Amino acid sequence: MFKNALVSVSDKTGLVEFLKPLCDKGLRIVSTGGTAQHLRLHGIQAVDVAQQTGFQEVMGGRVKTLHPKIHMALLARDLAEDQKVLQSFALERFDLVIVNLYPFEKTLVKKSEGETLTENDLIEKIDIGGPAMVRAAAKNFKQVTVLTDPRDYSWIGGKEKISEEDRRILAGKAFAHVSRYDSLVSHFFGAFWGDEISFGGLKVQDLRYGENPQQKATWYGFSGDRQGLHSAEVLQGKELSYNNILDIESASLLLQSLGEKAAVVVKHNNPCGAGIVVGSAVSGAAVAGGTVESATEAMQKALAADPVSAFGGIVAFGSTLGVKEATLLNSLFLECVVAPDYTPEALQNLKAKKNLRLLKWPGLLSVPRAFELRSVSGGFLLQTADRLSSPVDSWQFLGETPEPDVLADLVFAEKVCASLKSNAIAIVRNGQTVGLGMGQVNRVDAVEQAIHRMRQHHPSHDHAVLASDAFFPFPDSIEKIAAAGIRWVLQPGGSVKDQDVFEAARRLGVQLVVTGRRHFRH
Repeated sequence: MFKNALVSVSDKTGLVEFLKPLCDKGLRIVSTGGTAQHLRLHGIQAVDVAQQTGFQEVMGGRVKTLHPKIHMALLARDLAEDQKVLQSFALERFDLVIVNLYPFEKTLVKKSEGETLTENDLIEKIDIGGPAMVRAAAKNFKQVTVLTDPRDYSWIGGKEKISEEDRRILAGKAFAHVSRYDSLVSHFFGAFWGDEISFGGLKVQDLRYGENPQQKATWYGFSGDRQGLHSAEVLQGKELSYNNILDIESASLLLQSLGEKAAVVVKHNNPCGAGIVVGSAVSGAAVAGGTVESATEAMQKALAADPVSAFGGIVAFGSTLGVKEATLLNSLFLECVVAPDYTPEALQNLKAKKNLRLLKWPGLLSVPRAFELRSVSGGFLLQTADRLSSPVDSWQFLGETPEPDVLADLVFAEKVCASLKSNAIAIVRNGQTVGLGMGQVNRVDAVEQAIHRMRQHHPSHDHAVLASDAFFPFPDSIEKIAAAGIRWVLQPGGSVKDQDVFEAARRLGVQLVVTGRRHFRH
């Protein structure tokens, strides 16, 4: 099937098993140093690249395959003039190319995980000759089969004949392989916000469908990322759906800002319940009250915040999930539970519900979120990720100075509100959300929605505080908030009618806190 192969790989998985049957049928192999040595150790003959080029490796191996006698054999077309050139140099065309690139991505991950590596260590893992060979072979796909992924060995090895369409598919994969590699290198050099930008993704899995059954969907992980959601282990249940993934991401975004002793419930990409342990620390504001032995309190609060909306939701927990939390969860119908870890007893308890998806995500609280990417017609938007809280020492207290328990609830409320779809209002009390309004096209409706849910599920709501993701354009929202008995309100300010709003708050006895930081989310 194949006559001449060029082989140069860093990932040697399955290589010997793939090549031996082909060599038995007369395949000739030209290979680079480390790969050639590996093949010979396993009984496969290989010609050194230097023997083909007549030129020894130089500069510590930086230059070995960048030679006309390699690239002529890669790029020769099925034309008489090209064949004449090959014959004049006593060359034969390569019809099989197996190349994957220096492990730049793995080296970058090692550095991010704390291994001591210099900039030069990373630079030496930037492949030059490999991408050139892959691109040349892929360009000449009508004559050359190019393999960059060891997972394709079984597919190609099982065929008696390779069609042009097969080679076209492999060429597309090859260009994507190089493109992903180059995008990661460009980000390493700081080109992330430049005039030109590219992103590399590696498929995690095909999804059953997208947001709706008529939509196709695939899940990709960014190059160089080993902590994201795709690193989570599915311990039980059906494969994750597109909507599950969005909801888990939304839950983890809020949970990361709340910390270990917290729990979050999400439906349709909006938190519908959140709770923190009284006595834990929340971003600079200590929550008043006693300590507890576990974070069970947080789970109880999150589930009870809005029990109607929690049905069929996603629950995220900030610490190792134990049997007490598992017992609480088993009383509800849920789509998915995600936590950094589970106790054996908790897992046994939760696995009684066969369809419940259980995710173990060690990076749940630590995964970095540097940017957000959104597609638009003909392009995409890139922005830095919003921090869900503002510095407390930058806040302006237009009335009284809050007691520590009130201050802690204000911090908590801002974080929850910032994770909701705009226009958003969050009402919290004692480390628990008691009324959430989100996705409204005017702020008054968001206020009314939050107050309605508070009255529906938490009729005893003394000492509740409220946060708004953006300014109040008119005093009407403040009037409704005061009528509901809420005395503390946090908002960014910035309206042209701020003074009217501030005056209404003073008149109605509402203690206004101005953060100076808006938290729109769309």
